[in-house]
Amino acid sequence: MNFPEIKSPQDLKKLPEEQLNDLAAKIRQVLIESLSQTGGHLGPNLGVVELTIALHRVFETPKDKFVFDVSHQGYVHKMLTGRWDKIDTIRQYEGLNGFLLRTESEHDCYGAGHAGTALSAALGMATAAKLKGTDNHVVAVAGDAAFTCGPTFEALNNVANLDSPFIIVLNDNEWSIDKNVGAIAKYFNKITTSKAYSGLHDVAASFVEKTMGKGVSRLASKVEKGAKSVLVPSVLFEEFGLRYYGPIDGHDLPLLIKTFEFLKEQKEPVILHIITEKGHGYQPALEKPDKFHGLGKYKIETGETDPSSVPTYSQIYGEYLTKFAKEDEKITAITAAMPGGTGLAAFRDNEKVRDRYFDVGIAEEHAALFASGLATQGLKPFLTIYSTFMQRAFDMLVHDIGIQNLPVRLCMDRAGLSGDDGPTHHGLFDIGYLRHVPNFVFMQPKDEEEFVDMLWTMANYDSGPIAVRYPRGAGTGAKPKDEPQKLEIGKAEVLKEGTDIGLIGLGHLFSMADQTCTSLEEQGHSVELMNPRFIKPMDSTAIKKMASKVKVICTFEDHVLHNGFGAAIIELLHDAEINTPVVRIGWPDEFVEHGNIPALREKHGLSHENAVSLINDKLQSLPQQM
Repeated sequence: MNFPEIKSPQDLKKLPEEQLNDLAAKIRQVLIESLSQTGGHLGPNLGVVELTIALHRVFETPKDKFVFDVSHQGYVHKMLTGRWDKIDTIRQYEGLNGFLLRTESEHDCYGAGHAGTALSAALGMATAAKLKGTDNHVVAVAGDAAFTCGPTFEALNNVANLDSPFIIVLNDNEWSIDKNVGAIAKYFNKITTSKAYSGLHDVAASFVEKTMGKGVSRLASKVEKGAKSVLVPSVLFEEFGLRYYGPIDGHDLPLLIKTFEFLKEQKEPVILHIITEKGHGYQPALEKPDKFHGLGKYKIETGETDPSSVPTYSQIYGEYLTKFAKEDEKITAITAAMPGGTGLAAFRDNEKVRDRYFDVGIAEEHAALFASGLATQGLKPFLTIYSTFMQRAFDMLVHDIGIQNLPVRLCMDRAGLSGDDGPTHHGLFDIGYLRHVPNFVFMQPKDEEEFVDMLWTMANYDSGPIAVRYPRGAGTGAKPKDEPQKLEIGKAEVLKEGTDIGLIGLGHLFSMADQTCTSLEEQGHSVELMNPRFIKPMDSTAIKKMASKVKVICTFEDHVLHNGFGAAIIELLHDAEINTPVVRIGWPDEFVEHGNIPALREKHGLSHENAVSLINDKLQSLPQQM
């Protein structure tokens, strides 16, 4: 059916109640159609349609605050807050961000992109409301996966200090990006599958329907003591200072609305446990929730995506680490809830090595410490975490791995620009946060063949911590050798000798350096081309030799320029009292927006054309020799 144009939550409030379920169906239709063209987080958003409608029906943003954990499930919220007509631009260059963004709308009270942040931030907002004497409500929406995060429990530990309204919605769908793991996941599953709880859910629904939600409080804390043993979550959460309600059906829109109307009147912190289906309303997403957590374009009828003829770095990683582990029983693989995204699903699913696969949930700090413990006992842990999420374990990289010089292997996927995911997911800071930590070896491959050589080098390096960064998606298509080569630590690869210009292309931007080399040679310049391989220790001998004979050096890196690879080259030359100027191609000192990578590179000057222009400008500015 047709609906009045929804430009704000006020338009939603004007709809007759009997039209709300039709609105939910319309939102799902729009999401499925739009995201089939743009890609995005389809599954999570299909799961929170009724929840988001209910929240906006009962509360009033921007006065009331909704804090979504991760916020990748915020598309419906965007549609109901004036951005319906722009949903087809989601994650596109100059379009809507794929996460909530404070600068995008007054209805987005908190920006996020990493899990486990909602409860702490929302608790801060609720405390601020109390201190300021305002009457606004704060609602934190967190998935069950967020409860594997340390910060979530740190926030729960402080909820008891608040004696004013605060609502937490536990959105329980048994998934983060992949199937949830660990004791917390099993605990929630036990609750939702309990026959006793199924009965209580039915009674709760009936009470709310009949009494506008007032009777539900009896089910939370005023039941007979004989039933207290059934209300296990009440015991857990109320010890944290939270009144527990639920679990209830997260797709029952009338029930959600009446429950929120009741919770809105409470004067203390409460938690509402709802059960939802990730991908609700779209069969392909229900069948493959991990795939539809976040994906590119797909066919609506089947959910199929276009296969790539070139394997991604992640796929290569999973394939070869599994192969190496079959030959070396000391190799273990660790991920923080990312078996699919990191390629470790191949390791997990191989019967010969699966007992050495560990998914610790969204708990990067624990993952790093767990890897440290394995390393002390002579095992070879490969700690596989996206560059942007490895930031969360920085203290462990320094305090536990670095200081103790433990041979933990850090594999940082999504290093460099992550394109349409935007600033919360770009891996543009790992060189800066790792190159200054003592004892680390740090590498980046120019292609897939060299990547496998680096993995083999890591598997056979026991002198301390060693790390590799590599990009999202496919590489050049270079096929790995049948027998991988162990690299000499700190040794660069010089592909061309020259006397005018020195080009140093790090990792997958080596191809940009190569293009620049071709253009400069066509202009008549003598160019030296280097693949550094090692960020630390860098090949100081080869770099100083280059700098002593060329007029200018240009570095290329998929990283911010501040404290990046080019900055390390400048430090090296300064300390060696070599005055050869250095031109740097990399990302600026700002949080780079979302969009397709070619467009962002063009905007920020990461191109071989810009490199040629900057190099020629530098050459012209040099004093002319007599």
